[in-house]
Amino acid sequence: MGVKFGREYADIIDEMTEAVVQIEDIYSFFEMPEQDWQEMNAEEQRECIRTMADDLFYGLGADPVMEIGSGMVSYDKSKHILKVAQDDKVISIIRLT
Repeated sequence: MGVKFGREYADIIDEMTEAVVQIEDIYSFFEMPEQDWQEMNAEEQRECIRTMADDLFYGLGADPVMEIGSGMVSYDKSKHILKVAQDDKVISIIRLT
């Protein structure tokens, strides 16, 4: 079953991108050394993160919690929200409706 949403998909992905970019070791999700990640320009990093956000969105339909380095994204089906957190601290709550 997929993630149910009532907002514009692009807006949700934009918010997810803005939230997950704050996870300090996000590069580990891509199995990339930090140095390689730092050598990418901001636009290249953002494009990778946006693609990852898109993949995560669909993955959350099958697994409601997905880890990203020291962070995670979780889908709360009953509240129709996504939570982005790092080290047990909520970074962002993304409303799906």
